[in-house]
Amino acid sequence: MSNSGDTVKLLRECDSGIKMGVSSINDVLDNVKDERFKSTLIDCRNQHEKLADEIENLLEEHHDEGKNPNPMVKGMSWIKTNVKLAADNSDKTIADLMTDGCNMGVKSLSRYINQYTSADDKSRSVANRLVDIEAGLSNDIRQYL
Repeated sequence: MSNSGDTVKLLRECDSGIKMGVSSINDVLDNVKDERFKSTLIDCRNQHEKLADEIENLLEEHHDEGKNPNPMVKGMSWIKTNVKLAADNSDKTIADLMTDGCNMGVKSLSRYINQYTSADDKSRSVANRLVDIEAGLSNDIRQYL
């Protein structure tokens, strides 16, 4: 039996995670030198944005406006990215940062999927697809580490 509260909470976390992921990709994209790596990141960003539209529609069905990433977390991520890139502006550094972000995303989303057990099938499916996108990117960019 699904619970609207759990459904909305899970969708909000997915919304926040996607916004964080897109923002992180945008933060590093101009620094990526390898064209295949850049293409992989753009493809991942496009997958995030497509899923974001789906989540937005589901949130609207529940009369909810979604959730933005925590400004402190987003700010700390931006600072970490820029400090690391200032020290070593290489694709290896970018791959390292993006892998860390993907791993945090997979961990957080998996925790939310397990926490909001009464969320409906649609929201659970979206959350699992987002986990798959994050895990896929982490796997795809290992060659740049």
